[in-house]
Amino acid sequence: MTTKKSHKRLTLILGCGVLFMFGFCYMLIPLYELVCKKEGINGKGASSAAVIQSGMTVDHSRVIKVDFSTSLHANLKFKFIPLERHITIHPGETKLIYFYAENQTGHEITAQAVPSITPSDAAKYLKKTQCFCFTQQYFFKKEKADMPVYFFIDPSVPKEIKEITLSYTLFDASAFPKKQARVTQGRIDL
Repeated sequence: MTTKKSHKRLTLILGCGVLFMFGFCYMLIPLYELVCKKEGINGKGASSAAVIQSGMTVDHSRVIKVDFSTSLHANLKFKFIPLERHITIHPGETKLIYFYAENQTGHEITAQAVPSITPSDAAKYLKKTQCFCFTQQYFFKKEKADMPVYFFIDPSVPKEIKEITLSYTLFDASAFPKKQARVTQGRIDL
């Protein structure tokens, strides 16, 4: 009789363990995104950037240099460059910059840009309010586009941060299309 009880107990413990592992795996991505947004990791800023910006004052006593860089994942045939390599900005000031993209693949393609901000301490202070990186970008064959990024640097940025680099890596996202209209919303077509 005790063997049967121990088997039932072991089955119950193992079942609970499996349910816990399934639940943990299920919640891993939302938890990761929540931590990234909260801490400004991996180029993800606070979702309330527009709200924060409305009550901000520009700190004219400081200037921060922001460099822009791009790269292409694998052998993606695209031209992808920032239209300005660097700018200077006062904390609290908003800026609009553009990245040029040209589809040289010879066919239609869906692309996704993934941002990265260095130094990592600065990631939570650079707030993108509008960015082509927020959504997948559909490109027709040989399509060219200027893609905007509207951002500001939170005035509470530490004084030792004097230079920030905003980098984008462009990936082929054709295998992961989102169910959305194939329009060029938020882009300036050339």
